[in-house]
Amino acid sequence: MTYRSLENLDDLSLVSKYKQTGDNHLVGILFTRYTHLVYGVCLKYLNSEEDSKDVTIEIFEKLLKDLKIHDIENFKAWLYSVAKNHCLMKFRSDKRRIELRPDLHEDLVNLMEWNAELHLEDKVNETRLSELDKAIRALNADQRICIELFYIQEKSYEQITEETGFTFKQVKSFIQNGKRNLKISLNKQS
Repeated sequence: MTYRSLENLDDLSLVSKYKQTGDNHLVGILFTRYTHLVYGVCLKYLNSEEDSKDVTIEIFEKLLKDLKIHDIENFKAWLYSVAKNHCLMKFRSDKRRIELRPDLHEDLVNLMEWNAELHLEDKVNETRLSELDKAIRALNADQRICIELFYIQEKSYEQITEETGFTFKQVKSFIQNGKRNLKISLNKQS
């Protein structure tokens, strides 16, 4: 296939071909399509144009490995989730950023109605945040995407439906089941 014809393939076809061939050019096509989306997510969380550019590149480098091991049904939603999680990890590891962006710190703390006030200096609370992050990552992809869009991005069911392609009933079910699974997982860890 020529490069021009590859550009016309949909996202999942490019991912499938990449898994078969390992041709980085295919990820390059996805990079061209979604750089603006990933950069926008990074800018929202990192609040720095320079850092956002660097992290956007890091995320696409991460895709070279991740695409080979994950089964993806909705690439755009999955990429959004990867980008957001990567940025939150960067955000959380940089105490200077937390001081400058308390609104995002609150997003991390308030996720899933967690009542405890989390302070990064407090080891117990760091453990809880780590447990929550681990529990979110353990959810199935559909639940994780919907939970993150609803609770972290504060998107409505309708917006999630538009972004992911899921039906309204699926979104509602993924959020309810994801929330239940998170509570079960967090209670087991306590």
